[in-house]
Amino acid sequence: MGVLVLVFVVVPAAFVLEEAVRTLGTLDKVERERDTWQRSDEIIRQLDLHPGMTVVDLGSGAGYFALKIAPRVAPNGRILAVDLRRQSLAFLWIRGVLGGHRNLYVIRSQVDNPGLPAGAVDAVLIANTYHELTRPEPNLKALYTSLRPGGRLVVVDRGPRAAGESSAAIAEHHEMPPSVAERQINQQGFQTALREDRFIDRPGDEDLWWLVVFRKR
Repeated sequence: MGVLVLVFVVVPAAFVLEEAVRTLGTLDKVERERDTWQRSDEIIRQLDLHPGMTVVDLGSGAGYFALKIAPRVAPNGRILAVDLRRQSLAFLWIRGVLGGHRNLYVIRSQVDNPGLPAGAVDAVLIANTYHELTRPEPNLKALYTSLRPGGRLVVVDRGPRAAGESSAAIAEHHEMPPSVAERQINQQGFQTALREDRFIDRPGDEDLWWLVVFRKR
């Protein structure tokens, strides 16, 4: 029996733990490099954060922004990390626990519903995710409902560098023109407060990163 437990329980568990530790190390390395160009402080500044706020990171992934936001709204504020992918949320939860971020909560969303409480959110960040929304309209409606009056929505994403790029090429390259995103978001009642079409312009990068800040009317 002891041998069976070792073979079927202990060894697989040790392998999973080793893989998890390796993945966490890789995430830290990737994010340190990302810090050199992402302008994360400027993006977070647009959320106008204060202690006690409830903030949503839609498309949080493994937590690049969520882990930076959590201490800025502590101790009474909350960061709600929303994503479709279970694995990403699992790693984010682990990182939150290891970092002592007790105000970080993970939410597994649906394709057309982020699963947020109505009227309870002060700010929303969508970073490098808007172009992935296959059903933006219901998601935007849900975000609008979740935000308090005057709440902010900050969207950062990659746009095509070449003018006139076809819709097929834009989709293939995981890009979204800022004008398209702005129009879709305005149609759901949000008011544009700021737009920077060349927010990040790195030499040699095929894409331009844009930033648009909205407010709930």
